Amino acid sequence: MKIGEVCLLTNDVPRLASFYRQLLGVEESSSDEAHQFVLAEETALVVYNDGTDKNNQNQNICLAFTVDDIDKEYEKLLSMGARIIEPPAKRP
Repeated sequence: MKIGEVCLLTNDVPRLASFYRQLLGVEESSSDEAHQFVLAEETALVVYNDGTDKNNQNQNICLAFTVDDIDKEYEKLLSMGARIIEPPAKRP
């Protein structure tokens, strides 16, 4: 079994989708204000506004990424202006 899709709910679809496209190295391909797919390899990341008010504080989500160079990717996130809640850790 593989995860086929992860969906992030937000009030600002273009901004969040653009962030993850830049992070994942995916070309911009949509300007839809309500729903965008960010495709990377075999898993789809979907950014969606279902019309409900959200506080956009992301308290209830956790995303884990498998990377070859954790320090390089951490520096990339910092250079993109990401606010880091918990520094990276190597885990199995």
